[in-house]
Amino acid sequence: MKILMLNPPFFPRYSRSQRSPAVTKSGTLYYPVWLAYATAVLEKKGFDVRLVDAPAQGLNARAILDLAEAYDPGLIVLGTSTPSIYNDLEIGGKLKAILPQSFITLVGTHVSALPEESLNLNKSIDAVARAEYDYTIAELAEALVNKADLTKVLGISFRQNDQIIHNPDREKISNLDEIPFVSSVFKKHLNINNYFFAASDYPMVQIFTARGCPFQCFFCVYPQTIHGHIYRTRSAENVVDEFAYIKENLPQVREVVIEDDTFSVDKKRVKKICELLIQRKINLKWNANVRADLDLATMRLMKKAGCRLIIIGFESADQMILDNIQKGAQAEKMEQFFSNTKKAGLLLHAAFMAGNPGETRETLKKTFAFAKKSMPDTVQFFPLMAYPGTKAYQWAKDNNLLKSEKYSDWVTKEGLHNCVLNLPNLTSQELVEWCDISRKKYYLSFRYLCYKTIQMILHPQEIKRTFRAMFKFRKFLWRGSFK
Repeated sequence: MKILMLNPPFFPRYSRSQRSPAVTKSGTLYYPVWLAYATAVLEKKGFDVRLVDAPAQGLNARAILDLAEAYDPGLIVLGTSTPSIYNDLEIGGKLKAILPQSFITLVGTHVSALPEESLNLNKSIDAVARAEYDYTIAELAEALVNKADLTKVLGISFRQNDQIIHNPDREKISNLDEIPFVSSVFKKHLNINNYFFAASDYPMVQIFTARGCPFQCFFCVYPQTIHGHIYRTRSAENVVDEFAYIKENLPQVREVVIEDDTFSVDKKRVKKICELLIQRKINLKWNANVRADLDLATMRLMKKAGCRLIIIGFESADQMILDNIQKGAQAEKMEQFFSNTKKAGLLLHAAFMAGNPGETRETLKKTFAFAKKSMPDTVQFFPLMAYPGTKAYQWAKDNNLLKSEKYSDWVTKEGLHNCVLNLPNLTSQELVEWCDISRKKYYLSFRYLCYKTIQMILHPQEIKRTFRAMFKFRKFLWRGSFK
């Protein structure tokens, strides 16, 4: 049986696979990484699989329908997201109309949170594969080939005789080493030059070295809908083997993005990965998401092993806000963290949020003042994006803060991030305006422009990355999100 793994068309360069799906102001476009991991498992089991990323390849609905009709798959797996869900369901319905024998299955954060609602929105859709679906899709494919009882396939919700059946959840994958390298799927199915992360050197690839996050941040969508809070890791040897594979088989790659929610959870493992990278002389730049408890010694070892950049979600400089969102972080430790990154010679990408519980104009001022004083290499200022399946979404619903429950409103008419929250003392428009103004004041400040000029003089390798990101980002500095 042929299987089509599809990141469906929506807006051009719509980054569906990132934690906050949208067309990004920086031009960032994530790989369809979860579809790619499932593709790896399917191919390992011998299936004929085709992975297609419509937003990255510039394919519209007509092109996708023609492609699917020519390929004639028995199973079509559609990636979804909250802002694009109506579009995704429509694409699924059109595929079912021309390929009625195909079994149409939805995957992703949104449908994992709302499987029954999603299936009820379009009767043409056959099933949802919930949460971590690598082996769910493989088992579903085997059941379809063998005409077996679908009630035995763990982790799916499916339509049967006008009823929706929810099978029990599938256990999280414990042995991540058994999954083939996702970079091998990128090499076979995708053009890596289509993908971009503004904070990384270009071109880059994205991988996961672990799944699950032990922390409880109330807004973070992946742990709450896909891979849970039980932390599971690939072995250090397996991770470094993939670095070696990338170095040899994708020689144009200039940086590896480690997309783990928190790479620094297990510092002993981080140390072992770094030591192996050094011992094997991989010499490939990389970056990773970390938390503010990362110590200077580990930072220095990461730098020696090729780490160029660390990424951290500070969210707010106000301790009350951090406590309200269950961040498990101490605001007072942030300055030392920033100081340590500079001592280690690491660049820093920092993310700050607006609109969390307890947010006021004063807490926003405090957050911006901290960002400006600390001067990370790059920053994000963005409103709280409350997605179904998260505590943030439930909090917003319970307190009547959602100004719209139409999921397409989670992005603007251009596909950019939107804000659908009206706080008691801050409107959605005010939250977005704070993000736009903060972004402009930060990046156009004399101090930051001097910093970047000196950086490019001292490190000419940063010139290309800086100007590429600046070119894509420039119009949003001046006009904001809605003008």
